[in-house]
Amino acid sequence: MSTDDKNRAIAAAILPLVGGVENIDSVAHCMTRLRLGLRDRSLVQDEALKALPSVMGVVEDDTYQIVLGPGTVARVTPEFEALVAAAPQPQPSAGGLAAQGAAIRAARKAKNQTPFKLFLRKIANIFVPLIPALIGCGIIAGLNGLLVNLGWLPGVTPALAAMASGFMALIAVFVGFNTAKEFGGTPILGGAVAAIIVFPGVAKIDAFGQTLSPGQGGVLGALGAAVLAVYVEKWCRRRVPEALDVLVTPTLTVLVSGLVTIFGLMFVAGEVSTAIGDFANWLLAHAGAGAGLVLGGLFLPLVMLGLHQALIPIHTTLIEQQGFTVLLPILAMAGAGQVGAAVAVYFKLPRNGSIRRTIKSALPAGFLGVGEPLIYGVSLPLGRPFITACVGGAFGGGFVGLFNMLGDKVGSTAIGPSGWALFPLLDGNRGLGETIAIYAGGLLVGYAVGFVATYFWGFSSELLEEFDVDTDEATGTAADPATTPTPTPATGPGPAPAQEPVKV
Repeated sequence: MSTDDKNRAIAAAILPLVGGVENIDSVAHCMTRLRLGLRDRSLVQDEALKALPSVMGVVEDDTYQIVLGPGTVARVTPEFEALVAAAPQPQPSAGGLAAQGAAIRAARKAKNQTPFKLFLRKIANIFVPLIPALIGCGIIAGLNGLLVNLGWLPGVTPALAAMASGFMALIAVFVGFNTAKEFGGTPILGGAVAAIIVFPGVAKIDAFGQTLSPGQGGVLGALGAAVLAVYVEKWCRRRVPEALDVLVTPTLTVLVSGLVTIFGLMFVAGEVSTAIGDFANWLLAHAGAGAGLVLGGLFLPLVMLGLHQALIPIHTTLIEQQGFTVLLPILAMAGAGQVGAAVAVYFKLPRNGSIRRTIKSALPAGFLGVGEPLIYGVSLPLGRPFITACVGGAFGGGFVGLFNMLGDKVGSTAIGPSGWALFPLLDGNRGLGETIAIYAGGLLVGYAVGFVATYFWGFSSELLEEFDVDTDEATGTAADPATTPTPTPATGPGPAPAQEPVKV
């Protein structure tokens, strides 16, 4: 079967299990998940979906999210959209069905929503589309650095440097474009205003007693400039006569927000960006082990609550300033703790074929930094292993943070990948070999501590009695349904999944 046929088959298998075409309201995807807006949640066959070999798990939030993994989701989504578009569209009688669907969608969106979480989601929607370019350019930058250090291919390395640096030189424009789009403005106007920040000519302008520098304020300045442009544009749309709108609105939008950007936002955002970089460096230089312990230990709960999205602009700012973010390798240790915990669960439940099969199928993705199948399929439902996975992440983060205290910065040139997938993106202030060794050491500590903590403290006697039961390896059902409890999420420490997590 060709790759296209395989992806089409996955989409075709998913569609009837989510209620068919009539139940699909919207289709989108992020780094790892197919996100579906559903008209009637009750039509979804959750267990049948989870049983599909290509499905790593499901998460319910404002949309119904099917975890397919990076790469796969980007290929399956167009096939799914094609199936939906090709099917005959339902013709509802009267307006009852539409009204019912609208009520369901409104109730779903209102559930567990706060202004802060909605704001973080907007921020994530601005930066997540940039991740593929950050990854590609980051890997090319790493390859170029290796060739330069070895003295190989001197005629090729300038071209690689241009490929790696071109996107980062203009990242403010892309941020401005996405920001305007996300906040309801005209994307190209957001990009136009943000482009002022990277225009070389700003070096001739003085503001706040200093000469501006191209790129000053970076992505934070672009974010603020584009949001301002959206508000100016909306103000103009309401007040400018329709006959003059096409001329006056874009002109005033660029003029007003551009002047504020040049004579205010660039300076302010530049100071904030510098403060973020200085604080991150100071924190890891003076309290690296403790900071790493806290960051590595709390990242999984932050992911579960969706609060990790607040870190995306910080990562991007650090990459723009220093060439790498020192926070991501520490946060990636949460995934190592998760892997160690899952292996311990595998050995602690030798008779539970269903959970062991889930672990075996999800571990390869876990090693590569895709932790969702292990989180939602293993540790979070069991409860305690989620906490012990966090302990493993804490010790791994503390290990990497300790070396930051000793002067060995370990950073990532892009955001998104984690686990073993982060190795090609590693960078630091020392040799590449030393940077790789420190990161690998952190992973090993995370694996080991996550395993030990889970094996010895991750299970109460009641939990073992409930889950260490004989199961049918073929079906994953209990051998004696009358006496064997069905695994359900344990009451305890694991919060309900919320936003799209950074892969851990």
